[in-house]
Amino acid sequence: MSVTIKDIARLAEVSVTTVSKIINNKDNDISETTKTRVKNIIKEYNYIPNKLAQSMITKKTKTIGLIIPDVRNPFFTELVRGAEDKASEKDYNLIFCNSDDDIKKEIKYINALVEKMVDGIVLAAAVSRDKNLETQISIPVPVIAIDRETNINGIKGFISIDSYRGAYDAIKYLIELGHKDILVLSGPLNLSISRYRLQGYKDALEDNGLKYDDNNVFVGDFQSDWAVGTVGELIGKRDFTAIFCGNDLIALGAIKALKKNNIKVPEQVSVVGFDDITVATMVTPELTTVKQPNYEMGYMSVEMIIDILEGKKNGENIVLSPKLKIRNSTCRRKMREESISNRKS
Repeated sequence: MSVTIKDIARLAEVSVTTVSKIINNKDNDISETTKTRVKNIIKEYNYIPNKLAQSMITKKTKTIGLIIPDVRNPFFTELVRGAEDKASEKDYNLIFCNSDDDIKKEIKYINALVEKMVDGIVLAAAVSRDKNLETQISIPVPVIAIDRETNINGIKGFISIDSYRGAYDAIKYLIELGHKDILVLSGPLNLSISRYRLQGYKDALEDNGLKYDDNNVFVGDFQSDWAVGTVGELIGKRDFTAIFCGNDLIALGAIKALKKNNIKVPEQVSVVGFDDITVATMVTPELTTVKQPNYEMGYMSVEMIIDILEGKKNGENIVLSPKLKIRNSTCRRKMREESISNRKS
């Protein structure tokens, strides 16, 4: 037979209210002797508080919802880990949802999380957006947006990466290696992160005396299959000695296509990614990429929500700094190798 809070109170010779205060860490007015006695009895009888009953009283469930757009993308694996670690530190539970980059599914999960009485939501927005749908949503709990901007009302804070700086530094590095014909394989431009990265590319070219050309920019999704097909079609038709990619999955797809066509990386074409997912150091050659602090992003997002819930601070906008990780997929351009197009002709 399970032990109830009334049983604990009777065994400890205190009131139910006293036991409840100790369980909920609202026991400043209770002596250490009493707290120790109650906690020992709770441990001895393996008493597990009824969280549902507690939430009915406190109006808090100590649960946070986390919505990400693509569970298959390794970038979000570390982000989720960071969020989970912070939630665990503060004795919160995390409910994880995958929107499949679908705005309608994202909204469905938001409503479901609110129905489950979560205390707050961390949201990495889907690629597909609908401003009319977004602005109609009313969310009664704090929401922290991460990585991608959203038009949803009531966002309390936003944690992002300086995508512009990450792209600028990557292109500047390629130019320093002697590359002039640099292609861009971009993610969807309806996302601000993709637009910032493209602007970083443009400005780095112009600041180093190179002309920007729209024809060197190719826009698709964040999946490797798209990159494999795109790069495969470009070989023999376009002149390029380097490729800058919107994320690491695109970069891995580009390398796969180059290898399939017997083009050496980096000896003939240098490739740079964006994210620094775990597999970036497990492929050959190891991928030069812009490292995003995605673990920190997840950790800080949950920390921000809990601070808001505890009244410690209001939400804020935080921009984290990326870092170029130089590995083996890039090298100095060899002047004797003019271009992919010329070598294939």
